Amino acid sequence: MTNLIDRFLKYVTFDTQSDPSQGCCPSSKGQTQFAQFLKQELTDLGLTNVTLDDNGYVMATLPSNVDYDVPAIGFIAHMDTAPDASGANVKPQIVENYQGGDIALGKGDEVLSPIHYPDLHQLHGHDIITTDGTTLLGADNKAGIAEIMSAVEYIIGHPEIPHGDIKVGFTPDEEIGRGADLFNVEKFAAQWAYTVDGGPVGELEFENFNAAAATVEFRGVNVHPGTAKGKMVNSMTLASRFQAEMPVDETPEHTEGYEGFYHLTNADMSVAKSTLHYILRDFDQDGLDQKKAYLMDKVDTFNSGSKSPRVTLTIKDNYSNMREQVEVYPHIIDIAKQAMLACGVTPDIKPIRGGTDGARLSFMGLPCPNVFTGGYNFHGIHEFITVQGMQSAVKVVVQIAKETAIRYR
Repeated sequence: MTNLIDRFLKYVTFDTQSDPSQGCCPSSKGQTQFAQFLKQELTDLGLTNVTLDDNGYVMATLPSNVDYDVPAIGFIAHMDTAPDASGANVKPQIVENYQGGDIALGKGDEVLSPIHYPDLHQLHGHDIITTDGTTLLGADNKAGIAEIMSAVEYIIGHPEIPHGDIKVGFTPDEEIGRGADLFNVEKFAAQWAYTVDGGPVGELEFENFNAAAATVEFRGVNVHPGTAKGKMVNSMTLASRFQAEMPVDETPEHTEGYEGFYHLTNADMSVAKSTLHYILRDFDQDGLDQKKAYLMDKVDTFNSGSKSPRVTLTIKDNYSNMREQVEVYPHIIDIAKQAMLACGVTPDIKPIRGGTDGARLSFMGLPCPNVFTGGYNFHGIHEFITVQGMQSAVKVVVQIAKETAIRYR
């Protein structure tokens, strides 16, 4: 545990923000630099088969220390940070023994307030690592990497802990939906794995949204506004009318738990052409199909009566709910639950209101539920994590490896 926080604070100095505008993998140079650093650290720790491929995927093995067959298991985390906020020049601070109230971030007026983030009420006495209010922290998912590294280091230093082969994998570009694209499942050679990419202590997740992206384009006619009567068609007017007809109660700010949503993520607007970009989410595939059908129906309505269609719709599926791929292997979840209980952590089984590499990997033949890191408020300047939460995650990763070996003894 002595190296856990130092390791994490070192990791967040790497600017690994992924870039969706780039087609290469990794999509940013910082991820390659970080991957090279991690490869060397894994080598220095004494792991075997340490590799960094041309696409930025880092893999390594901690060999079994028992003389009987134990399934190889993996632990996976992603190296990139989200494009939603800057990941450059991260300057974290540690608030020791938090006793409530606002936490000042850096030198400005930005604060982390329990009024807006009531989870803080449950964290009195904890040591909290925050940003300085100008960048994200990068706990998503450098905390997961630090926890996996520290767990492996602990296991190496305690040979009395039984374990089978432990596979370690660090992926690029998870935040832009590409983390599993080039992951070599056969090379990784684990029977199952866990992404260490969750939030508060106790989270254990094996179901996630079915996801799709929708692009709606509106074609207008631009002429000089002084002579526009009867000629101009303002595509921005069409786009605003379209957005106004989206279900108001089915947006991220109005949904929780198993409720799906339509989310307008960004727009490109001009008189002649406007484009609305949506993401569609639902835990049930039929629910996602209904959302797609709703958009199709609205587009047809907007085009009805027009001599030529002015609205076009493109829908692309992104990922599916991994539950059907994981729940057929209940022992994977049972081992994680038992590990948490053995560490004094109460399992909090809930759906992921998003996606992880594990969702894609589960459909690629590597069942892969998600466990907590101890972090909060990912993707923004109010991101934070607790030292105690990170320590709990390390203990759980170690215990999962131990529980697996005990189960197959």
